[in-house]
Amino acid sequence: MTRTAKRRFARELQSIVDGIAFGPTGPVFVHMYDPPAGDVWMDDVIPGKLTALDRNTGEVAWMSPCEVGYGRGFGAGLGAEQDVVVLGPGSRGHLIVRMALADGKLLGASEIEAFDEAHVFKDIAITVTPRQVIAYDSRTLKENWQYSRSGERYHHVARIGNKIFVAYTHEANKKQGVLWLDVQNGEYQGDVLTPKLPVIHGLVVNGDGLVVLTRDLASVLPREVMPQFMVALSKKSEGRGDSLSLLALTLSSTPGEAPLWFDILSTAPKDELPDVSIASDSGKLYVANGALIEVRDTLTGRKLDEWAIPGLDESVAWQVSSGACLVAEESRASVFELPA
Repeated sequence: MTRTAKRRFARELQSIVDGIAFGPTGPVFVHMYDPPAGDVWMDDVIPGKLTALDRNTGEVAWMSPCEVGYGRGFGAGLGAEQDVVVLGPGSRGHLIVRMALADGKLLGASEIEAFDEAHVFKDIAITVTPRQVIAYDSRTLKENWQYSRSGERYHHVARIGNKIFVAYTHEANKKQGVLWLDVQNGEYQGDVLTPKLPVIHGLVVNGDGLVVLTRDLASVLPREVMPQFMVALSKKSEGRGDSLSLLALTLSSTPGEAPLWFDILSTAPKDELPDVSIASDSGKLYVANGALIEVRDTLTGRKLDEWAIPGLDESVAWQVSSGACLVAEESRASVFELPA
């Protein structure tokens, strides 16, 4: 029986939420903006502000104007020096900024290339555009390296230790795969999945494995796994292929290697697919489907628990850290307990 997750707090906000940051300790960070009357403005970038909420009570610790505003691309996370690092559009182009955890004081800012997706780690921040992956030092805010190759388009990244996994499209065949880069210099190290998948919706990683949210698993599964796949597919549909599936791989996986596990989530037509997204934390895989979050063991795929999360199906963003789930709706931030 599905239980409703225990709510730690819910904080109503007076501004519109467009991004969050959440670590194992310290405040919850919510990035917001105030749209003008009638939603009409002259600039491409709307000024933003960053709010720090107590992770246990939701009380506002501080609110500060943020050099990063609302617009194309956003990312935020905790740095290594009692700071929060925020990336996004500013009045002078895209920026990476550092702000103090204690009071929101601006510690530094640097202009960067425009991006679509960004991830912040204590040592580096990684941005992704269709044509390049760029790493910036989270302390100095300077560029460390760029990666790009002719004929590739990039979509998602996930990082564990010295490996950065990148979901990409091979422009010649229009199929998607996963490659990996060295975190120190951005050099290409090899493919994990050759580009044979029609789409990769999501990519997460932890110490137990890499998990891809995709479809059409038959295009990448090795021959010895196909009987198992066909049995699983026969239990789900009558003649239709998988239209949404999870595929888990080892961190050292190479093309053609058998996966750790796979699971067919749906065989429904594209226009009937459930709204599914994935996250990873502390060796666990979290699968959000509408208002439900299911937690699994990354290594085996075994289901550990499931909760209903009020507001998750209407959320702007969600994250899990240390057994707590931060859910940001348009004008509310909530934290729920997920004791798996």
